[in-house]
Amino acid sequence: MSKNQEAVEERRDTEALLAVLDAADEMPSTVQLRARSYELLSLVPGSTVVDVGCGGGRAVAELAERGVHAVGVDPGPWMLAAAQRRWPEAEFREAGAEDLPFTDKSVRGYRADKFFHLLKEPGRAVAEARRVLCPGGRIVLVGQDWDAIMIDSDDAALTRTIVHARADLLATPRAGRHYRSLLLTGGFDDVTVEVHTSVFTDPVMLPLLARLAEPVCADGAVDRDRADAWLAEQRRRAEAGRFLVAIPFFVAAGSA
Repeated sequence: MSKNQEAVEERRDTEALLAVLDAADEMPSTVQLRARSYELLSLVPGSTVVDVGCGGGRAVAELAERGVHAVGVDPGPWMLAAAQRRWPEAEFREAGAEDLPFTDKSVRGYRADKFFHLLKEPGRAVAEARRVLCPGGRIVLVGQDWDAIMIDSDDAALTRTIVHARADLLATPRAGRHYRSLLLTGGFDDVTVEVHTSVFTDPVMLPLLARLAEPVCADGAVDRDRADAWLAEQRRRAEAGRFLVAIPFFVAAGSA
C-alpha cells in the first residue's frame, strides 16, 4: 500500500471512529461520566489541565468552559486536525502519552479517557503524568474493560468469541482494571476507583459492533459468514427495539 493510500485509510478510519464516539458522547450516561471525571479533577480556575488522547476534542472544550486552561494532546494528526476544526478556539498538541510537551510540575490536572488500552506500556504514561503534575495535582483515568463488554445476542458463544478476540488485538485491553495498581505504583496518593456501566439501546450504536467484528474477522478468529450473520442479527434486534450493549467503565483518580 502506498503512503497516499495509507493516509486515505487512516483518514477514513478516523472519521469512522469519530462517528462512533460522537454517537456515544451524546448518550446521557456518557455525558454523566464525563462530568464525573471533571468533578474528580478538582478543577482550579486558571490552572492548566491536559486531556491525553483527546480524540475529537469535546472534553477539551468542556473543560475550557469550566474556567481552566485546557490542552488536548493526541498522537494522531488526523484526529487532531478534526478536533481543531470542531473547536477552533481550543488548544491542541500532537504528542504521545509517554512524552508530553510540558515542563516538570507545570500541570494541575491530567485526564485520559478511553485511551490507555492503546498503550503498550501504560506505566510509562503514568510516570509521565507524575512528572508534569504539580504537587497536589489530580489525575483521572477513564476507560472500558474490553473483556467485559456485554452484548445481547442469540449466540452467546460467538458473542463471547468476538468480544475476547477483539480485546486480544489491543495493546492493553484490560487497562481499566489495572488503573488502581498503575496509579499506586506510579506514586499517586488518595487513589480511588469507581465503575460506571453505560447501557446502549439506540440503533445509532450499531457501528460499534462492526468495529468489534471486522478486525476479528480480518484476523481470522471468526470467519466472514459467521461475522456477517452475527451483525445481521444485531441489525434485526435494532429494528425490533431489542438492541442492547452494556460496557463497564473504570474511573480512577489520584493526587500527585
